[in-house]
Amino acid sequence: MTEKELYQSLDYVNHSREKRAEIALLVTTNPQLVRPLLKIAFEVDNPISNKACWVLEFTAKENLPFLYPHLDVFTANLGRVHFDSAVRPLAKICEFLTKTYFSKQKNELQAIMTETQLERLTAACFDWLIGEHKVAAKAYSMTSLWLLGQRYPWIHPELKMILEQNYPEGSAAYQARAREILAKLKKLSAQKPSY
Repeated sequence: MTEKELYQSLDYVNHSREKRAEIALLVTTNPQLVRPLLKIAFEVDNPISNKACWVLEFTAKENLPFLYPHLDVFTANLGRVHFDSAVRPLAKICEFLTKTYFSKQKNELQAIMTETQLERLTAACFDWLIGEHKVAAKAYSMTSLWLLGQRYPWIHPELKMILEQNYPEGSAAYQARAREILAKLKKLSAQKPSY
């Protein structure tokens, strides 16, 4: 399948899980389509980029390693995305990546993900958390930042401050995830020895 054919296929994708899964299956059986899919996903002013992001999320959920050769492109472009319907799936992919990277089980991602890529993930997640985005992107960002804080200790105090500050105005879903993360931060703080 050519990039043009992929682009045309994306035009038929809608919010239904069936349509997104159908194209994701096509990508799963043709991993070489990940590169053109990313290219379309990061045409950030083109509404079809949203659909590419949806398919990318479905692909990452089933086959996260397909993204590994493209981590530089993926992380370098996160900050450019502005449509909410594209930010949400990309934030979810960031959550997949951080959960895998910080897994107790040794895995390939831990060996190949660079410091620069982790820093880009951190920056994007903070931007989504404090920006005018919908709650799903904020919730995925909270989880990613919690995990990234295990590597970069400065993240946890910043995350705590943002969550406490925005908690009163947050939706019920925002507050639920914030409570979960704040409880983890409190537990972690209690475990640290005081000098």
